[in-house]
Amino acid sequence: MAEGRVEGISKVTGSGKYAAEYKVDNVCYGVIVGSTIPAGEIEAYHLDDAKEVAGVLDIITHLNRPSIPAFENEESIKKSGFSLPVLHTDKVFFKGQPIALVIAETLEDATYAASLVTATYKQSSFNVDFDTTHPSIPLAGTGKERGTMDAWSNAAFVADAEYNIKHEVHNPMEMHATIATWVSKDKLKLWDKNQGVNNVQGTLSRLWKMPAANIEVISEFVGGGFGAGLLVWPHVLMTVMAAQQVKRPVKVVLTRPQMFTLVGYRPQAWQKVKIGADKDGNFLGILHQSKHSKSVYDNYREGITRISRMLYKIPNAKTEEATVSLNLSAPTWMRGPGDCSGAFGLECAIDELSYQLKKDPVQLRLQNLATEIDPDTQKPWSTNFLNECVEKGAANIEWAKYRKAQPASVKEGDWMIGYGMACGMWFAGRSKASAGIKMQKDGTISVETAMTDIGTGTGTGMQNIAHDNLGIPKNKIKVNLGNSNLPAAPSQGGSTGLSTMSGAVVAACNEFRKKIAELASVVDEAYKHVNPADIVFTKNGVALQTQGNRPVSYENIFAKNNLEIIDVQATSGPGEERQKYAFCSGAAHFVRVKVHAKTGKVKVDKIVSVVDAGYVVNDKAAANQISGAAVGGLGMALTEEQLVDHKLGCVVGNDLAGYHFPVNADAPIIDVSFIGKPDVNINPAGAKGLGEVGIIGMAPAVANAIYNATGKRLRNLPITPDKVLMA
Repeated sequence: MAEGRVEGISKVTGSGKYAAEYKVDNVCYGVIVGSTIPAGEIEAYHLDDAKEVAGVLDIITHLNRPSIPAFENEESIKKSGFSLPVLHTDKVFFKGQPIALVIAETLEDATYAASLVTATYKQSSFNVDFDTTHPSIPLAGTGKERGTMDAWSNAAFVADAEYNIKHEVHNPMEMHATIATWVSKDKLKLWDKNQGVNNVQGTLSRLWKMPAANIEVISEFVGGGFGAGLLVWPHVLMTVMAAQQVKRPVKVVLTRPQMFTLVGYRPQAWQKVKIGADKDGNFLGILHQSKHSKSVYDNYREGITRISRMLYKIPNAKTEEATVSLNLSAPTWMRGPGDCSGAFGLECAIDELSYQLKKDPVQLRLQNLATEIDPDTQKPWSTNFLNECVEKGAANIEWAKYRKAQPASVKEGDWMIGYGMACGMWFAGRSKASAGIKMQKDGTISVETAMTDIGTGTGTGMQNIAHDNLGIPKNKIKVNLGNSNLPAAPSQGGSTGLSTMSGAVVAACNEFRKKIAELASVVDEAYKHVNPADIVFTKNGVALQTQGNRPVSYENIFAKNNLEIIDVQATSGPGEERQKYAFCSGAAHFVRVKVHAKTGKVKVDKIVSVVDAGYVVNDKAAANQISGAAVGGLGMALTEEQLVDHKLGCVVGNDLAGYHFPVNADAPIIDVSFIGKPDVNINPAGAKGLGEVGIIGMAPAVANAIYNATGKRLRNLPITPDKVLMA
């Protein structure tokens, strides 16, 4: 049987449980009621009709809900770190804001009753129009300026343009859901769809002012996150309040329409990029400015211009940013946040500059990439093989053979053919995490951590690392994840999951070896002073690489030490290397497109992505990550836009029929390859994160290919057929 993911059988057989699928005795159901205005105050609720529905247990509003201690007053709300004090205010900040929760015996009863709940409001003026608002919002420096603008004011070649990206939503397959039950007056248990159980645990501990140890959070399987599960959203708090109110377990599952407004999104963004070069193509300076939308009650910042300070050797760089407050729900991190948006402006501007210079975009990047020193921090890169990514990608797509320098020069019938490329970069992070190993009497071990695997293959990577470090067969290694009672770990996000957990698992393996040596020495004194690295794990016991093997069975180890289980834990995290080096993952994306001359339809028929992510622990899972990210990049480039009605103050369309994202027919087979050189400084495995770089740079690669095919420079995403025809 071929090896697969550790959770593969559970997922394909349906035995693995997602948040809404757990069977909890005596559970009842909650349905959220959203505001029908985008701004104002609630004057009164009208609940009588809803309360008449059979099965309704209660309806909680800001007038009758249990109190969240951290929301006691305005001052404590500010200190809570939670931007929307759900059901603790009469103020409305966006249309669809949760204003009530109907609790009933069945989902059907709760849904029907929720449709009968209304409110009277005192409406206020509102604004949801980013495009007409942002020009009046002043920019501010990011504090990262180097050199001067004057130093390149006479640059021989300058590209200077504005770029726009529409509001995008995450919309993973699994909708957000929470089941909450108060096990006792001061103990809480949740099954919740999230990307970090310890984060949920810590947030609820802070808000309810109760010990974190009294809160158990389970998130074993997650049907997609993309960043939407990194925060604790209002529905989680409402579920906990409801369970407190009715003194029963309560389940709340967001509807698909609610997914468009209640769990974040990639904010709409405007950018202006001005970049200059000398006659030889050496970059002299860059000015990168950005503005993006946010809610009126939240202070979210994307950091769109960061990528322009770290990717290329540019002696003079100035970045400026601003946010635009609108009566919309709060945005959040979405795959490759900030850098994904910023790469669109940067990499399109460089492509524009290449045509001015009459220089191959591949060569222009190769001569300017900053692969030795991080220009932003002046620290040496621990490893940066982005130049090799570019060279390998160009070879794999046969760039030199097929890409023509003259735009709109290659046709196949009514189809215009073009090639484009772009680079992506993401900081390679690592956090502190703990892992544990438990051995049973039969020699089976469980590798455990609270981190949730959101489908990225972290669990399988942990199994591989444990196998590589201990030599125990993979079929004897189980992995337990996604429970706050397990050894603590950060959230799965930002391409830090495996980088973080690899160190913790290696540390746990080392601790396990020490423990086994200690326990085996009770059976055979030869193990008393042995180097733990000399221990060999076999099917039935342990042996020594030296001293004549001296095998000891697991049966004897457990019996002589009077044990039922062997249990160790260890913690690992970043150290002094973070002061010495800068860390990054990188990717080069190459695209071949066909653009129909009569309809404007864009078809991407070849993608090559080459990634520098250090040592690749699991080839299949890694390639899957990059392929999925690439398809997300196609959506950003060609289809995805969440429209907003400026008059009604709400999003337009809230279903997957109206929000267009790529499906199988829209994506070609994606050629993914890795440089595969370990980064020995980042963690014991040498593995750098790769979840983000698969999407960072993909949208500009598509846009650049469209220009090469048509000679039309399209700077507003998504590039839909009407834009192609009208350009």
